[in-house]
Amino acid sequence: MPVGTRATVKALSQQDLLQLDASIILGNAYHLYLRPGHERIERFGGLHGFMSWPRPILTDSGGFQVFSLQELRRITEDGVRFQSHLDGSSHLFTPESVMDIEHSLGADIIMAFDECTPYPATEEYARDSMERTQRWAERCLRRHEELQTVQVAAGRPPQALFGIVQGGVYPQLRRRSARDLVALDLPGYAIGGLAVGEPRPEMLSTLEETVPELPTRKPRYLMGVGLPQDLIDGVERGIDMFDCVIPTRNARNSTLFTSTGRVRMKNAVHADDNGPLDAACDCLTCRQYHRGYLRHLFQTDEILGLHLATLHNVHFFLQLMRAMRAAIIERRFADWRGAFSATYQDG
Repeated sequence: MPVGTRATVKALSQQDLLQLDASIILGNAYHLYLRPGHERIERFGGLHGFMSWPRPILTDSGGFQVFSLQELRRITEDGVRFQSHLDGSSHLFTPESVMDIEHSLGADIIMAFDECTPYPATEEYARDSMERTQRWAERCLRRHEELQTVQVAAGRPPQALFGIVQGGVYPQLRRRSARDLVALDLPGYAIGGLAVGEPRPEMLSTLEETVPELPTRKPRYLMGVGLPQDLIDGVERGIDMFDCVIPTRNARNSTLFTSTGRVRMKNAVHADDNGPLDAACDCLTCRQYHRGYLRHLFQTDEILGLHLATLHNVHFFLQLMRAMRAAIIERRFADWRGAFSATYQDG
């Protein structure tokens, strides 16, 4: 899912995303609550009307953003008191208020409010955090059902509430969190609190412990991950949905993903290269522009460079997911993975 934190995927228009055939994009409740405000967005008909996007939207609850504030927030059983990173003003997020915000935003999939357990954390802290996240999920569900009843009666489409599995890197806590959330019978389940600094083998082993506890017939979503190899490893372990700023952020920093690995477009080696960025790619950037021109755009800080780079990276990640889906359906995922790894060098 391309990340459109503030109701825009940076450097791309909604028409670009439609042409890339992005089926769903991401927004963030924390940032949209602070600016322009969820009430204002609701007056535009929710995020779909506000940003003129006709396809599904998922909104994160803001739990990770609040977690990242660290010095500016205080966690209690009621919720999280935090200071805005914009102006220092004080705000309180509770499970109930986050549901109010996400219902006003009107996304198709909304996330329960959780505490993103830091790494490293003691097992005691991870347990307390996980148990609090479960209690918050139950409160989110109660408020969501109240709001949903009113919305459906008013003719507005229903929203799907996903829960978020926490528990740090402790397998027994992850399994317990997953089982407790599954007992709530939600439409889908996310795995949060990974890719926050833990070694990659620990992330993968945590997935292997957690995913089998989640229903196979409901979406399983790994939040905030990641690089192409992370997506492949996640899919192999049963993950269905991913989001990450890596495609767009790397594009703006002149790092592009190709079928043979990452390319740093500011490197001088590209200055006289009249070949495409990736001969195996059929995106607009690769069809119409050569490496020499793309490097020139970055060297001169031209906005077009950010646009063309982002267009390519988002296309690459969407195509990567489509290729994996096709390989699974055709029962050749292992062969596909081997062929991809043989050409893609991520060093």
